[in-house]
Amino acid sequence: MKTAPGSRQDSSKEFDFTARDFERVRALIYQKAGIALAESKQEMVYSRLARRLRATGITSFAAYLDGLESGRDTDEWEAFTNALTTNLTSFFREAHHFPILADHLKGRSGQIDLWCSASSTGEEPYSMAMTACEVFNTLTPPVRIVATDIDTNVLNTAASGVYTADRLDKMSPERARRFFQRGKGEQDGLVRVRQELRQLVTFKKLNLLAADWALSGPFDAIFCRNVMIYFDKPTQGKILTRFAPLMKPDALLFAGHSENFLYVSDAFKLRGKTVYELDDQPGLKGRSALRHA
Repeated sequence: MKTAPGSRQDSSKEFDFTARDFERVRALIYQKAGIALAESKQEMVYSRLARRLRATGITSFAAYLDGLESGRDTDEWEAFTNALTTNLTSFFREAHHFPILADHLKGRSGQIDLWCSASSTGEEPYSMAMTACEVFNTLTPPVRIVATDIDTNVLNTAASGVYTADRLDKMSPERARRFFQRGKGEQDGLVRVRQELRQLVTFKKLNLLAADWALSGPFDAIFCRNVMIYFDKPTQGKILTRFAPLMKPDALLFAGHSENFLYVSDAFKLRGKTVYELDDQPGLKGRSALRHA
């Protein structure tokens, strides 16, 4: 017998989770955060949102989604978004980018402003900060880093700067000693980013789909790595055209290893391996695209 559309999919599950429930989730997270969930993510969605049902005491996905759509509980909207946001990161992930950033910083003078647009738990912006400290050979380089993310849970972790010691396993002992303090006693097994490094980074919540990003710019470099893969091409294009006016003429845009921006925006040209720069006429092309987005 065929299963009727929208019927229960697995009687062994704690909660009913139908095909219609999944489609509602896909529509809501796309509307809220621009994330395009693939069909293959159904089990992941069930697992993560089942925790929200238990936490709220709601006994069905249909009722939970009805509550979200009613707009009565803004805190649950935040929890819903946090639950479906993937936050895979590490210190100096995609390491080939950081020597490029270092060379870029060496050629600049005055105050340098950087933006990490998907900061997750903080490893990426702190890696940017460590790179700056090494370039200028001081813990107080002329660098300010704005680090944003849509997930408030990971931002809290990032701002605290506290990690398990194994997060430094792939880092050189010299770097680890210079930039981290190891916990003792009850804090044994934990490390904390040094205060000087934390002071270089400002963490704030930002939804890349929001109408107002509340960022001043212009930036000397933007890291937007491994986040565009969760958006469809139209959404990627809109975000990229909004990046362009926030960048200095010679700024760099860093992408993830599996991301290609050339086919979604004409505002950028490839400079190196997943590193982009504004095209020859950034003011004209970037702002024109923005007006027509």
